[in-house]
Amino acid sequence: MRIIFIYNTFFPGARFMSVSLEDLQVGDVARVSGFRETSGYTRRLMRLGLVPGTEIEVKRVAPLGDPIEIRFRGFSLVLRPAEARSLILNVP
Repeated sequence: MRIIFIYNTFFPGARFMSVSLEDLQVGDVARVSGFRETSGYTRRLMRLGLVPGTEIEVKRVAPLGDPIEIRFRGFSLVLRPAEARSLILNVP
């Protein structure tokens, strides 16, 4: 697992562990801090409500790790690992 400590603008002065969605286990909760690149796909995720500051929970992971189901803002979304890599997540 790759661990990076970053400064979070939502909680000034706090340090969080930055992880990839693939590093999380079922039941883990994380907060979106941003995206690795800006593309049509990331803009679509933001329109769905997956914006910085949104808390997500990993609900299910397929046996081979593809796809990953997350839950946020009252609904579920399934992402492929390649799509999930665009998310930057913080775990307190």
